[in-house]
Amino acid sequence: MSQANFIRLRSFRWLLLLLGPMLAACSDTKDLYVERPVETLYNLAMDDLADESYTKAAKEFDEVERQHPYSVWASKAQLMAAYAHYQHNKFDDALGALDRFIQLHPSHRDVAYAYYLKALCYYEQIADVERDQKATEQSLKTLQEVVDRFPASRYARDAKLKLDLTRDHLAGKEMAIGRYYERGHMYLAAINRYRRVIDNYQTTTHVPEALERLTECYTALGLDGEARKVGAVLGFNYPGNEWYLDSYTLIEGRDAPGAEKSNGWFDWLW
Repeated sequence: MSQANFIRLRSFRWLLLLLGPMLAACSDTKDLYVERPVETLYNLAMDDLADESYTKAAKEFDEVERQHPYSVWASKAQLMAAYAHYQHNKFDDALGALDRFIQLHPSHRDVAYAYYLKALCYYEQIADVERDQKATEQSLKTLQEVVDRFPASRYARDAKLKLDLTRDHLAGKEMAIGRYYERGHMYLAAINRYRRVIDNYQTTTHVPEALERLTECYTALGLDGEARKVGAVLGFNYPGNEWYLDSYTLIEGRDAPGAEKSNGWFDWLW
């Protein structure tokens, strides 16, 4: 063999070594894409979902849409892929899939569930009151959207319940900040936080404490008249509440009388 032929042969071998992995990859990709009946793909994804193989199920639901984009199963697969992501706590992926479903199918019969699942993605991410409450605020917004858009749906009732819990959580955040300011003797800042609870979260469990904390702040500032007014409101609305008893002791310098006299502050205010 001539030296020129030897060099060409060696170059060809090197080329095969370089192209070998690429050709193998192309071959694998070709093998992976096997068009299958839509029912087969969908049922396979549902089986994986039942087995809690959420990542695999989400990919298979995506494959349903990819191979059969115009079938009636495609929209169902989009929603189920989002559900699989939600179950796997992949909330960002679930939210992306749900936004896409809502945009493409605004009048779909399952669009109410899509909005509800979107709200749950935010609701599941609600953090402790000491941390940032962006997810809580998003949860409040999306849950309210479910109630407003689909008031007669079966998801509205649960959304209303979660709305109450979400508002209570946001009120708790305001209370935590208010207590922090009050401990630091920043009474005006604390008053603003407590008033925000009273004005914006009137149905939450934090209102009695917010009223009592206001009496503390007003008393500390020497505003005894304001403290008495707030105490009167607290006594009229929550006559047997422990926060009312604390505020009465703070202002009057003695323990509160029996419950039958607990409206005395309200009478005094008038």
